[in-house]
Order: sequence, then C-alpha cells, then structure tokens
Amino acid sequence: MSVAVAEPTVVAGLDLRAPGALQVDRVNVYYRDSQALRDVSMDVPAGTVVTLLGRNGVGKTTLLKSIMGLLPVRRGSIHFGGQDITQAPAHRRSWSGIGYVPQGRGIFPYLSVYENLQIAAEAKGGGGKAVIDEMMDLFPALKTYAKKSGGSLSGGQQQQLAIARALSRRPSLLVLDEPTEGIQPNIVMEIQQIIASLAAKNLTILLVEQFLDFALEISHSYYVMSHGSIVASGATQGLDPESIKHYIAI
Repeated sequence: MSVAVAEPTVVAGLDLRAPGALQVDRVNVYYRDSQALRDVSMDVPAGTVVTLLGRNGVGKTTLLKSIMGLLPVRRGSIHFGGQDITQAPAHRRSWSGIGYVPQGRGIFPYLSVYENLQIAAEAKGGGGKAVIDEMMDLFPALKTYAKKSGGSLSGGQQQQLAIARALSRRPSLLVLDEPTEGIQPNIVMEIQQIIASLAAKNLTILLVEQFLDFALEISHSYYVMSHGSIVASGATQGLDPESIKHYIAI
C-alpha cells in the first residue's frame, strides 16, 4: 500500500504546506461546568506513532474529540502542520489531512462495504476506484465482503472498514480511538501489522489504547492520562511497563 502525504495546498483557508505534526498546548476542555481536560500538552512529531494510555473515563476520548473539533477548547491551543486549528470546524480539520477512527467505528451500517469506501474516497476527490482497490488489497476481508452491509460484519471487520475509510481520504495524520477494543486476537494481530506498515511509510499516527503490550510494540512514544491530565510520558524504547501499569490497571 502507498499512503500519500497530503499535497501542498490550501483548503478552506488552512495552509497545508507543512502537514503531519500535531501539537497540543495546555488544552482545557469542559462539559458544561465540569472540567474534563486540565492543561493537557502533547507533541506528535511527523512520521511517528504516539500512544495515549490510561483507564476508562480519564479524558482520552475527550482529547481526541477536541483535536478533531468535535468538542470546543476553552483554553489552550492545537496546531497541526504548523497551523493553529484550535477554532477550526471539524470538516476543515478532516480536509486538512487528519483521518479519524472513533470508538464505535462510525461506519455506515446500511451501506455496503464498497459503498462505505466509495463515499470516503470520492469525498477527498479523485482516484476513487483505485483507492478502493488499494484498501481492499490492504484489508482482504473487505474484498470478500464488498457487497455485504457494513453493519453485518464482525466487530473486527468493521474496525478494518473504519480504518480503510479513514485511509481512503489520504490523511497525513491518522487518529485511532481504541482500535483493538472488543476485537478477536487474530484481527488484533492484523491491525497491529497494518499500523506498523503504515508507520514504516512515515504516516503519523496517534492512537488511544488500553492493551499495553500492543501499544508499546508499535509506538515510538507514549503519554499517560489520569483525571484529565497528562501524568507520564516518554519514549517507549527501553520503557519498563511496570512503571506505568498502576495508571492503566483496572
């Protein structure tokens, strides 16, 4: 598979001449009067895989939604490709080169696998069938079930479809929220191999993950969240998993 970095251009007023790297600087997010994120800072260098770890309910998904423009940032800033996107609407962030696979996968359950991919490929513009064929080569199960509705697939197959849809838009940053949640072990291994192959092609990846061994195997660096704040971070190489297990153990 060849994952193309976004072409230098301007989309909806957003300059894309330096896509890929993401910086989150002292971001604070609230649900009404309840503070969910507290001065969260994170750096995702271009061409790396960064994993966000932590127990359920500590703010990981909230952070991803803030990065995608689905939740407003009350204080702090978010930069992508050197451009301030803190106030940019969600569709501009998507068009700027951020691909997002949310929890729950977000596929169209009543459309076929092929139609799900077709919508994503054509929304980006150009290369529709070639992109779909490329995704089906990357995820052979999707080719087998191309005419089946997305909602009839297994959880693991739906996750593969969701990732393929995001990749169909040729992102320079792929954001994955719990890609292994509720998935059978053999599919987890397939997803791990795919993420590793994408990383080898210098696609920038930010993922939320609770499976520590999976995360450390494919990531260059990590951040750990607790109670809406970053409490630990560093390079995964040489990390002793025991040093952070108390933050993620249930």
